[in-house]
Amino acid sequence: MCALRVVVADDDVLLREGLASLLDRSGFEVVGQAADGDALLELVRTQRPDLALVDIRMPPTNTTEGLDTARVIREEFPDIGIVVLSAHVEVDHAMELLAGGQAIGYLLKTRVTDVADFVDTVQRIAGGASVVDPALVAELVSARKRDDPLAVLSTREREVLTLMAEGLSNAGIGRRLWVTEGTVEKHVRSILTKLNLPETGDDHRRVRAVIMFLEAR
Repeated sequence: MCALRVVVADDDVLLREGLASLLDRSGFEVVGQAADGDALLELVRTQRPDLALVDIRMPPTNTTEGLDTARVIREEFPDIGIVVLSAHVEVDHAMELLAGGQAIGYLLKTRVTDVADFVDTVQRIAGGASVVDPALVAELVSARKRDDPLAVLSTREREVLTLMAEGLSNAGIGRRLWVTEGTVEKHVRSILTKLNLPETGDDHRRVRAVIMFLEAR
């Protein structure tokens, strides 16, 4: 199999070089690096990578340049996977990013310290998964909202939806909860029914369920 082609964008040269080295040692092909949104966009347009790893804050204002560039990449090249890295949990930014559909990830930079988990997550996002950092999921789970659309879900269904938000497959959720994949499928069907997400013939219902989960923080 051909190595996944990746571009890395971060204005912190040490972190950028470290990420590129880590990915290279893990079997990815790093085809370019960038320190700002404009350079990243040029790289993506010329190299057409499988995945872009993007810092959420980059020059010149260090606010949302990475997120803004990720949005442009998704509009121009919807098949390119995008992983946005953030130093802090930023709920609104994560929700905006995830609304972009499949092959999207929002990870905290601290996640990189667990190399095996980070590499696995990047591979799953490149393969089409949408992954939310567990720290963000935990913060959203602990928060309450007066009009909670998830109130109709049982405790177990909430657990399943939480793991869906982390990007786990039904099999992965089953292993985490020590139940069969068939049991997870029943829970997922119940969740989608209770959240009034009708069948559309694709997997976008799962993404929409996760977005509802995030919005119910």
